[in-house]
This record gives sequence, structure tokens and C-alpha cells, in this order.
Amino acid sequence: MTRHARNCTAGAVYTYHEKKKDAEASGYGTQTQRLGKESVKDFDCCCLTLQPCRNPVVTKDGYLFDKEAILEYIITKKNEISRKLKEYEKQKHKEEAELAELAAAEKESKLNNFLKTEKNIVSTPVNAFKSDASGSSKPSVSNMTEGRDKHLPSFWIPSKTPEARKKNIEKPNKHVLCPMTGKPLKMSDLIDVKFTPVRDPDDKKSLIVKQNRYMCPITHDILSNSVPSAVIRSTGDVVTADCIEKIIKKDWTHPLTGEKLSEKDIIYLQRGGTGYSITNQTLQAKHERPVLQA
Repeated sequence: MTRHARNCTAGAVYTYHEKKKDAEASGYGTQTQRLGKESVKDFDCCCLTLQPCRNPVVTKDGYLFDKEAILEYIITKKNEISRKLKEYEKQKHKEEAELAELAAAEKESKLNNFLKTEKNIVSTPVNAFKSDASGSSKPSVSNMTEGRDKHLPSFWIPSKTPEARKKNIEKPNKHVLCPMTGKPLKMSDLIDVKFTPVRDPDDKKSLIVKQNRYMCPITHDILSNSVPSAVIRSTGDVVTADCIEKIIKKDWTHPLTGEKLSEKDIIYLQRGGTGYSITNQTLQAKHERPVLQA
């Protein structure tokens, strides 16, 4: 039985308390921590820059982006896809050329075997006491002869050695994927969003500094992370979910413009975080580090 002491190290078992203490001191293991309100973006912030949107746009799934940031993302991804497509086409042409060379080599081998068989039919005198006048030469082992330089142009590079594994490039997806959902995203899918600022003549602060920046244009309720909100597709106005349920869904008419609406015209915004588990689904952060084994 081990000694009962505060700093006892004579135990034969590596206890959970000791492992947790050593992991915290040495920086090993996985840390799981609940995120607070200050660690989660606000409802009006871009999902890429995590800053308040200057020209907000929303996707069909309700994710808010700054127009400049999401367009730059789409252009960058398109250039990357174009580069990968060129590499894939280059690899494809190279494989086709290799197959053509193999077919030509096989055809030439069959022809040589046929000619060799034809020559063996004609009997020629053999003198066993004389050496071959032509002289047999051993095949070269150099990597730069007999056409090997085409396959190994730089044989001193590790990736060009015969032992190196051939890396096949898979055909890239031609569609740009949304950074939040992983679904195909097009520029035409982005819908302009119009926030209604809070009208307070006594408040002289800048809009970014204000805690209550925007409100519902119909009910004048303050918008925040704790208030579910939605975007009306036709006009881009951001209204509360209560306004959708209690006012708009009664006759499916836009209260500001009077135009008819449908269920497809309502896009519910993905909210930020409030620190309460009932509001958000994922409020945990994990930091993975090397594992400390017993």
C-alpha cells in the first residue's frame, strides 16, 4: 500500500489526478473549455472576418458574410480549383502518353520476336572455337541512358527516385463550397441584407461602439444574439422571428411594401453566441496537444 502524503511518488499506479496535474503542467493532452459570450461572434458579424459587416450578404442557409470577404473567398477558391484542374489535366495527358508508349513498346517487342523467330529458321554455320566478332557489351546501368532520362530528369531529387511513390492527383470539385456548410456556393446565391439602425437622437456614439445597433423595422425590437431573427429575401430587411410568426404569417404580406410573400422568402439567420446552452448548439472549444501516455 502506498504512503499517504501530499507529494508521494512511491505509488505503483499512475492515478487520474496525477495525469491531469502533469498534463496541465507540461502542456500535453486535450483541453476542453466552454466558450463565453466574448468568444463568440455577434449576430451582425461576418462568419469569415468575425467583424461587423459593412456590406452584409446572407446565404440560403442563413450565414452572414461581408460582401467583400465572401467575394474574395470565392475568387480565391476558383483560382485554386483552376490550378488543380490544370495539374489534373497534365497528369491525365502524361498517363495517356505513358500508355501509348507502353503500347508502342509492346508492339515493337512482338515485331522483334517475330523477326528473331524468322532468322532462326535459316541455318547458319556456327564456329564454336571463334569468339563473336561483334563483341557482346553489357547493358548500361546508368539512369541517363536508353531513354531513362525522360522518366528521371533529375534523379538526385527524392521525389524523382524509382523508390518514390507516385502521387495521383484526384479530380477536384468544380464547385466553390461554402466555408460554413460545405455546400456549393455561387455569387448569385448571395442576398443583400439591410439592417435598420436604432434611432436614438441622444446617443452620439459610433454605430460599431453601440451595444444596441440594429432593430426590427416593423416592431422596433432590438436585435441581438438572444433574439432569433430572419431576412426577407425580396427586400433584405432583417426582422425578428416573432414578427414573422405573429404579423407576416397571418396574411403573408410584407408590412413595409405590401408585396406577397411565401415560405421561401423567409431566411432565418444563424445567431451568434450568448453563453447560454439553450441558445447555441456548439459552445465548446477543444485544444489538441501531444498525448501524455502513462
